[in-house]
Amino acid sequence: DIRETAFVYAITAAGVSHAITQACSMGELLQCGCELTRSRAPPSPTAGPATEGTAWEWGGCGDDVQFGYEKSQQFMDAKNKKGKNDIRALIDLHNNEAGRLAVRSYMRTECKCHGLSGSCTLRTCWRKMPHFREVGDRLLERFNGAFKVMGGNDGKTLIPVGDNIKPPDKQDLIYSADSPDFCSANRKTGSLGTRGRVCNSTAMDTSGCDLLCCGRGHRDETVVLEENCLCRFHWCCVVQCRKCSVRQELSLCV
Repeated sequence: DIRETAFVYAITAAGVSHAITQACSMGELLQCGCELTRSRAPPSPTAGPATEGTAWEWGGCGDDVQFGYEKSQQFMDAKNKKGKNDIRALIDLHNNEAGRLAVRSYMRTECKCHGLSGSCTLRTCWRKMPHFREVGDRLLERFNGAFKVMGGNDGKTLIPVGDNIKPPDKQDLIYSADSPDFCSANRKTGSLGTRGRVCNSTAMDTSGCDLLCCGRGHRDETVVLEENCLCRFHWCCVVQCRKCSVRQELSLCV
């Protein structure tokens, strides 16, 4: 029950929610479709630039993120709800929810103008999910600031460990055990180690050779790779490419 596990649970729950919601909008599922907007308040004029007096209404095909959220809950949380007084189950449920909220809480409004000669007499707006890359980046930030917790005496609560500025909220990731050493290969933990990993010799973050190679150093190696090049489209409908050899300078952990 480590920090890395928290990220895996969160991004998996986010992925389920995102994929189902996207399938609904694309008409791939019979149980759902576009978001229902009848009861929703009209979009705010701050949703985008518009001239004074512009009429606003919901339209298009908004993403029904609530449907994806609920299905992700049913799929991801089912096995943990039976033992919800267990600390591991409480942590997994929390991280699942953090992943779903990384999608649902960051919906954006998109609008389209309608009118003669490019005017914007009517503005149709709909709600769209964030791109999944944004969701992953957001969860990575939560991973870097994850909270260590312990179980409360009642078996139903989680208590932050250490001097934290604030208790974790619903979107924070939490864990209860320290991560093992991932520098060396360890069959027991499933770690492959970092020997032979490609690193960035100039970066100062976790992709840099100093950190990724765990102080063992790195070596520079020139490799020759084949990739598609000089691609041309032939009517109809084939893309033909040549194979070009490309030399790359790589830094590898020793």
